[in-house]
Amino acid sequence: MSDFDAIDFFRDLSLVADPFPYFDHLRLRSPVWREPHHGVVMVTGYDEAVAVYRDTDTFSSCNSVSGPFPGFPVSLEGRGDDVGALIEKHREELPFSDQITTMDPPKHTAHRGLLMKLITPKRLKENEDFMWRLADRVMDEFLASGRCELIGEFAGPFTLLVIADLLGVPEADHAKFRARMGGRGLGSTAGEAMAHSPLEFLYQSFGDYVEDRRRVPRGDVLTGLATATFPDGSTPEVIDVVRVAANLFAAGQETTVRLISAALRLIGERPDLQKLLREDRDRILNFVEETLRIDSPVKGDFRLARVRTRIGGVEIPAGTTVMVLNGAANRDPRRFESPSEFRIDRPNAREHLAFGQGVHTCPGAPLARAETRIALERLLDRMADIRIAEGSHGPAGARRYEYVPTYILRGLTKLHLEFTPVR
Repeated sequence: MSDFDAIDFFRDLSLVADPFPYFDHLRLRSPVWREPHHGVVMVTGYDEAVAVYRDTDTFSSCNSVSGPFPGFPVSLEGRGDDVGALIEKHREELPFSDQITTMDPPKHTAHRGLLMKLITPKRLKENEDFMWRLADRVMDEFLASGRCELIGEFAGPFTLLVIADLLGVPEADHAKFRARMGGRGLGSTAGEAMAHSPLEFLYQSFGDYVEDRRRVPRGDVLTGLATATFPDGSTPEVIDVVRVAANLFAAGQETTVRLISAALRLIGERPDLQKLLREDRDRILNFVEETLRIDSPVKGDFRLARVRTRIGGVEIPAGTTVMVLNGAANRDPRRFESPSEFRIDRPNAREHLAFGQGVHTCPGAPLARAETRIALERLLDRMADIRIAEGSHGPAGARRYEYVPTYILRGLTKLHLEFTPVR
């Protein structure tokens, strides 16, 4: 037994900073393998991951966020080869059962249809125009100093206000949102259970907006949010609209912050990449995709097997918790040549699973890509010679980085940079 076999992926913080050797170890054993500590089937192979994501009849998303903790409300062992009825009976007892990420078709289909009415191509284009102005406005707060902590001073406030604008939050309320939502991100498990206050704040705020616009329509984005209907034409309850908006707000901000910081860490560490991006901005698009592939902001998603099945030749009993490890599948050598190397011109970089796949593919993916592209453009325009701050992270070859202490998210907690301001 190797040392990796003794490590509990879900409890051992030693894997937080660099989980990739562990992922490689699992994949070498088998692209599908049941870990011994919690009985979770870990899917590290690309083809196997895609198969799970696309098969919503076999795999429920009811536990997509919680995974093995706190476990299913009732034991699913010995319940036969089909536990679908039990899942439906008890799904509302699971954490985050009111969120679109845990829903299955047909309910998921209806709520996703509602969500897509909030992020139409027209609205995304209007939002993108706002991003260019916002990036400069946020940078103006620290640019003259020649240094910044990128996550707290740029990526956090930038992504938060981008989504606030997308959903039509009045600019007069932006400062309130930044004050209430600009601290520790959702999804961290550092030192305490996941905080409820950010979601409660979003629920209350968007609930007030929706109720107000339903009473007095104003022809603004929030009125569009309040009056959006399900694909069948029925009017959602206020709470349904609020949940969709809150999920997009919270989840979208968290993951895009991690993506932007991963991209800037690479730029700060690799002067050759920085030079290429400065000289040829067209390379930014594939640079973002390769960053998503090699350092996916979400390590993985969970599924619960409704029926007895097989993945990659491995039998999966009904009731089994499955973790699809995006971060591992994105480094599967069967799909990506020399997968541990960052290749800015990798031809199939966009085939990564950082945004998932199938019906639960991240609906905010176009938004995240636009945010990151625009952020990189403006940072490169206004910050010359971007460097990792050695006083905070140590010298090249001996860097010290801290990562969000959770088995779901992958991302830095802080990124200190130094640069020469460009006037």
